[in-house]
Amino acid sequence: MANYFISFEGGDGSGKSTQLDNIRKYLEDKGVEYLFTREPGGTPIGEKIRDVILDPNTMEMEDVTEAMLYAASRAQHVRELIKPALDRGVTVVCDRFVDSSYAYQGYGRGLEEMVKVINDYAVDGCMPDVTFFLDITPEDAMARISNRGHDRLEKQDEEFHKKVYEGYKAISRDRMINIDANRDPEEVWQDIKKVLDDLCL
Repeated sequence: MANYFISFEGGDGSGKSTQLDNIRKYLEDKGVEYLFTREPGGTPIGEKIRDVILDPNTMEMEDVTEAMLYAASRAQHVRELIKPALDRGVTVVCDRFVDSSYAYQGYGRGLEEMVKVINDYAVDGCMPDVTFFLDITPEDAMARISNRGHDRLEKQDEEFHKKVYEGYKAISRDRMINIDANRDPEEVWQDIKKVLDDLCL
């Protein structure tokens, strides 16, 4: 059986956690060896960087600093965890990958060219075979998470989140699989499952 690198993208509140739980069970039922990971983070170094990036007490962080920290976490993640797993024949499922930087720091912060350059180094040619974009407007997504504490990125203003969403929509036209996430979670899962079934995992 082939192994794949699969990533999930979407704004906070898009339902990624629910669908990641579904794919975990799907892979287990099929007896597929898999690795679940996340960005920023995934490695001990990456998780420390994640704490800094998302800490709501670091609101003064410069946009360029933020972009570089994400790329630094990703460079460690790819080399320490993702590439070795793929080389062993393991299917890797990642909650966010480089498209998050393109959307959040590229479109959201207006650093498109810089984000592309530094992440070309960070990913080292390791790109997902399949990327699902869970498509839901920022207004609807934020309404879903209004009753929980927000990290530094979630605390950004409405205009920032609109730019991020526009970025995701632009990127998704090129190579993502766009999934309407403003529906019942089971309907969303059935669309994802169809794609996974076609991969013959």
